[in-house]
Amino acid sequence: MFHIKTYNAIANEGLRLLDKDQYALNLGDDPDGIILRSEKLHGMAFPKSLKGIARAGAGVNNVPVEACSEAGVVVFNTPGANANAVKEIVLAGLIMASRPIKEGMEWVQTLSGDDVEKQVEKGKSKFAGTEISGKTLGIIGLGAIGSLIANDAYRLGMEVIGYDPYVSVETAWNISRRVQKAQSIAEILEKADYITIHVPVTPDTLGMVDEAFIEQMKPGAVLLNFARGELVKNDAIIAAVNEGKVRKYVTDFADEALLHNENILVFPHLGASTEEAEVNCAIMAAQTLKYFLETGNIVNSVNFPTVDVVMQSPIRLAIINKNVPNMVGQMSSDLAKHFINIENIINRSKGNYAYTIIDITETETHLLDQVVEEIKQIDGIVNIRVIRK
Repeated sequence: MFHIKTYNAIANEGLRLLDKDQYALNLGDDPDGIILRSEKLHGMAFPKSLKGIARAGAGVNNVPVEACSEAGVVVFNTPGANANAVKEIVLAGLIMASRPIKEGMEWVQTLSGDDVEKQVEKGKSKFAGTEISGKTLGIIGLGAIGSLIANDAYRLGMEVIGYDPYVSVETAWNISRRVQKAQSIAEILEKADYITIHVPVTPDTLGMVDEAFIEQMKPGAVLLNFARGELVKNDAIIAAVNEGKVRKYVTDFADEALLHNENILVFPHLGASTEEAEVNCAIMAAQTLKYFLETGNIVNSVNFPTVDVVMQSPIRLAIINKNVPNMVGQMSSDLAKHFINIENIINRSKGNYAYTIIDITETETHLLDQVVEEIKQIDGIVNIRVIRK
């Protein structure tokens, strides 16, 4: 029986995938897995029972990923599950930055009398905007979200240019051939009337939109940020908007400094706030965590490599270890000296850690327990799990 703790409202469509005969939800303080959305886990003391954390969403800023790696806890996210929802709100932000729809609707609400229609016809010129058709949209990051935006923006009549040096083969196949591929971010900044950012926060991208970035932008361009607030330095973008260098800034991340500026549109973090996205994320999070707990296979992890191997042997050893030389050799030696046959072995690394799966033949329980204890004693082993088919 696996014990799962949930935080926030996780859609039932996902939780129903955890069979009641194998999973217990929110019982006790020693869970095998956690499923969450926005709950902040920084500072949390991880119980030794914890094996995996599944974030129902793409970002994992609320999870202490490095601390999880050190504790041998695999962190999962749900890339692409909310991509359509974010795509739609980015397109909405794109149009709202071009046409003062919100301002016009608010003005209409101030009208009264039996000649409202005449007042509207007389005053609507104050809310004239520009069309996005024929304009150039630059997309930085062509992952699940960026690629969808690229295709739909082209269908709306925009010229689209995208930059992503790490675009996957699968994504590349799905992007319209009419989307131009930029060779650098500088090329995007020089050409685009609208720029939308879709990259994760890393040491390299933290605060990437700074004075130097903005200086390279086409004068009067619009910047949209529905990825992460930390990508943009607020002081720099506020100054650029006030000076007219940037025509509009549209963001999904509220900050007091960004409020009460007519040229900054702040959404209340609505990017993935659709019923469909919440269901998709819950399903994907539950499926990923379930797959890991039951088979040891890792997919969609942010801190450990993808290892996905069919289990054909009766017993599987799933081992998290430090990424140092001779780890696999030492594990194999411990098994060999007890005459335990290895039917399949795979080792993959990511950063300072590695994940090893060893499928072995049926072995007497006392012998298996002995070799597991010996492997645990190897310097660099973080943890080991025994999984039976």
